[in-house]
Amino acid sequence: MDHLAATPDIAMQNHDIPQLTFHRFVIDHVPCAVMTVNSDFKISSVNPWAEKLTGYSAAEAIGRYCGDILQCSMCKDLCPLRGAVRGGEPVVNVETTIRNKGGETIPVTMNTAALLNDRGELVGGVEAFQDISHIKALEREKANFVSMIAHDIKSPIVAIGGFAHRILKKGLAADKEKQKKYVEIISREANRAELLLNDFLEFSRLDAGTLNLSFGPTDLNKELIDLVETYETKALKRGIKIELTSPKALPMVEADGNRLCRVLSNLMDNALKFSKDKGKIMIATEETEKAVTIRVIDQGVGIETKNIPYLFDPFHQGADGEEKEGFGLGLAIVKAIVKGHGGRVLVESEPGKGSVFSVVLPKVRKSSESE
Repeated sequence: MDHLAATPDIAMQNHDIPQLTFHRFVIDHVPCAVMTVNSDFKISSVNPWAEKLTGYSAAEAIGRYCGDILQCSMCKDLCPLRGAVRGGEPVVNVETTIRNKGGETIPVTMNTAALLNDRGELVGGVEAFQDISHIKALEREKANFVSMIAHDIKSPIVAIGGFAHRILKKGLAADKEKQKKYVEIISREANRAELLLNDFLEFSRLDAGTLNLSFGPTDLNKELIDLVETYETKALKRGIKIELTSPKALPMVEADGNRLCRVLSNLMDNALKFSKDKGKIMIATEETEKAVTIRVIDQGVGIETKNIPYLFDPFHQGADGEEKEGFGLGLAIVKAIVKGHGGRVLVESEPGKGSVFSVVLPKVRKSSESE
């Protein structure tokens, strides 16, 4: 549909139909919502992007006041379009919100300008706006990140300071058993703070693309055996049994051994965190011609299907209502490291029946073939 053809205020000012058609073609394909109004601020055209963003078709929008369609938060007193038309100068990069046909409030950045004919007479205005929901989400994410750092790091630091103060205050007069207990608490809280900081620093490097992976021949068999030995004692305290099942010895793969260890550790931490006591965690492997798959299988609380797409988002900590330690960066780090190896992470889960996290690693990096 040629929306401008139904717009006498604008179309009649231009007698060059092929040029008008070309302009319409360009506007329709600009990856930005564009809307024009006549001198009465009634909509005279909308491009497909504007239809998609507002939820109104061109037939529904044309002829209505733009404020009725956009319901912009600045419409009443500080309308950017009216400001541009009255002031004669474009108004650019204004952040505001609109409300779509479904009632959803959408943050946008808006640019507006007056439309003049060849004689310099005002015939209307144009506004171009873009959805910035993702940018606002990132801003909230960063704000939440700062808040979580302050909250999560403060707790162990306060504990360390408090128990250190007790030791200093009581000195040699303190009971040796109590002294030992205080030191153990200090050590535990220091380790906790270190783990939180390591997560933060590693994610920051991954997010900035400055984490360099050091590839070399890596023995997956040794990595998995070491993993089981590391977590066995911790798991047994809760009656959880860890089983390593591998049909045959795995081949050497080209990987960053230290980072791969971090991936497996994060997955084990996650499995233990959400496992039920006296359950079982299995580590299973599979080999194909080009790849090796490592699966961490738990019998824990499971994950709602609707939450699976967001598991690897930074700061995501599930929706089970139970407060968990950390920033929710573990799985984000897992995905970033595995992706850096040219692999992928898959998830299968069912609420109440546990989860399966599968790491698929190529035996040889694709990038190395062209190096």
